[in-house]
Amino acid sequence: MILVTGGTGLVGAHLLLRLTKENDSVRAIRRKESDLEQVKKVFSYYENDVATLFNKIQWIEADVTDIPALETAFDGIDLVYHAAALISFDPADYKKLYKANTEGTANIVNLCIAKKIRKLCYVSTIGAIGKSLKGKNADENNAWTSQDANVYALTKHAAEMEVWRGSQEGLEVVIVNPGVIIGPGFWETGSGSLFKIASKQHQFYPPGGTGFIIVDDVIEMMVGLMNSDIKNERFIAVAENLTYLEILTRITKAMNLKPPFKELKKWQLEIGRWFDWLRNLFIKSGRRITKNSVRSLHNRELYQNEKIKERMGFQFQPLDPLISFCSRKFLEENP
Repeated sequence: MILVTGGTGLVGAHLLLRLTKENDSVRAIRRKESDLEQVKKVFSYYENDVATLFNKIQWIEADVTDIPALETAFDGIDLVYHAAALISFDPADYKKLYKANTEGTANIVNLCIAKKIRKLCYVSTIGAIGKSLKGKNADENNAWTSQDANVYALTKHAAEMEVWRGSQEGLEVVIVNPGVIIGPGFWETGSGSLFKIASKQHQFYPPGGTGFIIVDDVIEMMVGLMNSDIKNERFIAVAENLTYLEILTRITKAMNLKPPFKELKKWQLEIGRWFDWLRNLFIKSGRRITKNSVRSLHNRELYQNEKIKERMGFQFQPLDPLISFCSRKFLEENP
């Protein structure tokens, strides 16, 4: 039996769709406050008979920090996909991020070892890959440093260390490091917010850029790696390196809207950061623009994807068809 953590997120919901189409039963953990309707909505994008597939999922109410509940979820499990994570770039959330992402992953690894799980797939982040240097694309071997890393990346890198520790104790593991994942249904977070931003037809765009990939390719990589003989390795999951102008232009074009045309200067981003700091000081709204996020928005990171191509013959799909699909769904759901 297969266990999925983070099943109510973008990656987890799409993974559950893939697994339920290929397996009779799948178990997934969910937090008490999580919304299962989001998972059903994702299923409905691709399948007519949502109920049949959704009913194959055995839901267990648990949190990655709740060891007794996790022990129940692990009973009879053979393979584990660990996609659960808390996402925040606010430095004030570091302790919560560390508890969920790092300690939570340690719990998953420990139970995998104790329950003799055959293989674990961990969904990390491109932020745990070392920075690209002098215009060269970063690969899986680039040295990582905590300098300029945001709090989310810090805790995900520490979580990877827990996964590697598990591999030293006999657990077979694979890690995927996705860039920005394009997919439908989660419009308030992650790449979904790009569609929301694009729909507002802002004039300005940040000058930086990063790696992008569609959610279908992330799932294909995860399942392919788990079904292969590959173990104790990690793989960058990036189909294209794009500037923020390029991705926003593609999305606005798909929505038949005007793309941004004015580049945000670094001093403008810094002013925005100080206003964000003041707003948080007075109304406790949480930090949205930090020193690290200014750096990320201003600089361009480049990533190499040759390893997964060479090891698995993997072929990445183009972004544009799914961008058009997501744009259509966003406009339908946000008239």
